[in-house]
Amino acid sequence: MRESGYAGRCSVKSQLNRKGILEAAEKLSNWGRWGSDDQIGTLNNISPDDIVNAGRLIRRGKVFSLGLSLKEPIQSGLFGGRWNPIHTMLATGTDATAGHQDEPYPYLRYADDAINMPCQASTQWDALCHIFLDDKMYNGYSAGLVDAKGAKKLGIEHTRDKMVGRGVLLDIARWKELDCLADGYAITNDDLDKCAAAQGVQVRKGDFVLVRTGHQERCLASHDWSGYAGGNAPGMGFETCYWLRDKDVAAVCSDTWGCEVRPNETNEANQPWHWVVIPAIGITMGEIFYLKELAEDCASDRVYEFFFCAPPLHLPGGAGSPINPQAIK
Repeated sequence: MRESGYAGRCSVKSQLNRKGILEAAEKLSNWGRWGSDDQIGTLNNISPDDIVNAGRLIRRGKVFSLGLSLKEPIQSGLFGGRWNPIHTMLATGTDATAGHQDEPYPYLRYADDAINMPCQASTQWDALCHIFLDDKMYNGYSAGLVDAKGAKKLGIEHTRDKMVGRGVLLDIARWKELDCLADGYAITNDDLDKCAAAQGVQVRKGDFVLVRTGHQERCLASHDWSGYAGGNAPGMGFETCYWLRDKDVAAVCSDTWGCEVRPNETNEANQPWHWVVIPAIGITMGEIFYLKELAEDCASDRVYEFFFCAPPLHLPGGAGSPINPQAIK
């Protein structure tokens, strides 16, 4: 891994082993920072003034939906246990026009439907109970507190009124003059800093940082999602966990399935960046964000900051939640 100005980081990629991952987790830990009972982690970095100031970023009233269509079949079987959302009609207009809804009481004709999906099958937040560091969760809570009935600590419901503030887009792919970063490309601290500088935007404490790789747009354009969920992808390099902690961001989001680079930068851990970012630092992570239209607008008007709002569902004990995030300029 490249040298950077972020103290304490691994100096060479070859040192990224289990020991190095655990050392990073210890150095960057926010356990106890906001009290022994804290359940929202780095969302504590957002102040009421930050939200008021974020509101002032709305100048044109232009709204961008950052949620991917639930009809996109992104789950390809590479990551077990998840399936694509299943949309089922429970009542339809064809039922109504055929007269099937007129008994026993006439003239209430309607459509109704249901959806069956894993909480993390599309655009979503990872809750702080989603990833364990050995047998612990963020803030030292036992992983055993998550059982078949859900999470007794760190469930997604604790963030339901916290996901609002200043959003910043770091369009790494466009900055590098690429449609999409190459699979396996590890975004570095230097990339993040230089992209921000080139865009004329500063990443501040309490920001929601959205990182665009172009990976999702490549899949949309080709109508080919094979490998997207759990396969090779560009993404955040391990060293960026130091950058995120140094910047004191509120949350980090990306257009990829898992935010971090795949193949991972070590064979000793699966998703090593997750090991540190969620359970040690306490960052709620956003994945599978649709960034195409927002990125095009930012490139057009050269404004890469906006009002951001992305509340999760009120799902007590949830390890994640589907969302339809909004960026407003």
